[in-house]
Amino acid sequence: MQNKIQLVVRILLGALFVFGGVAFFFTTPPPLTGDMATFFNGLTASKYFFILLKGTEILCGLFLLSGFFVPLALVILAPIVLNILMVHAILEPSGLVTAVVIAVAVTFLAFFSPSYSPSIKRLFVAK
Repeated sequence: MQNKIQLVVRILLGALFVFGGVAFFFTTPPPLTGDMATFFNGLTASKYFFILLKGTEILCGLFLLSGFFVPLALVILAPIVLNILMVHAILEPSGLVTAVVIAVAVTFLAFFSPSYSPSIKRLFVAK
């Protein structure tokens, strides 16, 4: 049962990052206001940031979907998910529930799934 839950969470999370990353390149984001607009405009002004971010999300999403390099994908996605969580906690609370669900899914796969957690937990062992 644990492996089935892990598989479903991994596939859903992978699909979310792949489709979210691809959609960014083919759609126009809704108009933003206030602090969120300022934040978004600052990141857009860098010219490269969203290409790097969304490219990374697509690649890691493909890793999750394929089942290859899943621990690596989870480690790379961790700071991205933390940023998503903080943006929605501080700047745009309307997306907070989705951000928390994504954070819980990544945390589950990284620290509680029998297939991937041993690899990630080794990163936290002092040498």
